[in-house]
Amino acid sequence: MGLNIKKQRVHDLAREAARRTGRSQTSVIESALERYLDELTRHGDDDRSTRVTGALAALDSTWDDADRAAIRATDLYDEHGLPA
Repeated sequence: MGLNIKKQRVHDLAREAARRTGRSQTSVIESALERYLDELTRHGDDDRSTRVTGALAALDSTWDDADRAAIRATDLYDEHGLPA
């Protein structure tokens, strides 16, 4: 159950947050991590989706109709639906 934090800056931040809130260092770290994970849950998928969509759009802009015709789903998979 122990957590060994070696960065002095992290210790200082935890101590300051605890001092300002009157809570324990463990409590303020727990709260901060919960908020961080909630934010990742709310925004993480959106950010990833935006990056993937941007990358696909960039790739798509470099292809012409001949490139698109050369890569068809029927060429990517065999008769059993497995990658060719």
